[in-house]
Amino acid sequence: MASPIIIDCDPGVDDAIALLLAFGLDLPVAGITTVAGNVPLSLTYPNARKICALASRTDIPVFEGCPRPLIRPLATAEEVHGASGLQGANFPAPPPPNTSQHSVNFLIQQLLNADEPMRIAALGPLTNLAVAIIQCPQIVDHIDQLVIMGGAMGQGNITPAAEFNIYVDPHAAHVVLSANIPTTLITLDVTHTVLTTPERLSDIRAVGNQVSAAAAGMLSFYGQNDLARYGLPGAPLHDPCVLAYLYKPELFTTREVAVSVEMTGEHTLGRTVVDWYGNGQNSTIQVAESIDTNGVYQLLIEALSCFS
Repeated sequence: MASPIIIDCDPGVDDAIALLLAFGLDLPVAGITTVAGNVPLSLTYPNARKICALASRTDIPVFEGCPRPLIRPLATAEEVHGASGLQGANFPAPPPPNTSQHSVNFLIQQLLNADEPMRIAALGPLTNLAVAIIQCPQIVDHIDQLVIMGGAMGQGNITPAAEFNIYVDPHAAHVVLSANIPTTLITLDVTHTVLTTPERLSDIRAVGNQVSAAAAGMLSFYGQNDLARYGLPGAPLHDPCVLAYLYKPELFTTREVAVSVEMTGEHTLGRTVVDWYGNGQNSTIQVAESIDTNGVYQLLIEALSCFS
């Protein structure tokens, strides 16, 4: 039995698709923690509950986390995800919260008390996890694997140098990536090859259930920004790559390298500096080199087909 997973996220369209992928593949999700990022926390928290309700997974606890980065003011991405964060699909009002515990407290309590080390899927800014590490450094010994969607070695997506999740809270990213946790970093260099082309979008819509219809609607809206900005033929599935890695890591190749985060640069704030040509022998970080894009979409279709 694979170890339990905590999903830390800021829904967000691609976070929503990642959650649906996890649910459809029946991954052992112990809880969902939310953070401000793609949209403010006042939206990411109810959005996560809406997605759980859509997928009939209200048994999974959802926690409200940090409303802003450690030091910097919050930057958001409504132009990508829409004013609600889940533009393109209609959701009913979220179900009532099933817990009042803070995300940071849940992370600490769950990691310390788990019968075995846990896995963490980090899909947004790393504020929640950084605060948990600062408050209780011993939790790092209880993390079996941390998989992060974040960073860029080539072109950024919020500045020329930086990827959004790392840019929003570079100081949190520094805390997490310096904590000697076994980590896999999936950067834009990989996720920008995982494109929801018109043909793949048609395949998603053709699944023909309520969940796949919502996914197709969100991805149709979400793809418009990337078409206009990058000329891409469809929306990159950034966050679902993390869950695909946790379910089927053989879809990826990785390399052990050292990674640091730029926290002061005028033009490079939030840049992940990946020592691709160093030996990486003392690093606990694997950076994804390549991905089987068709394999990821096959997993997504498989997962969406599991919903009635």
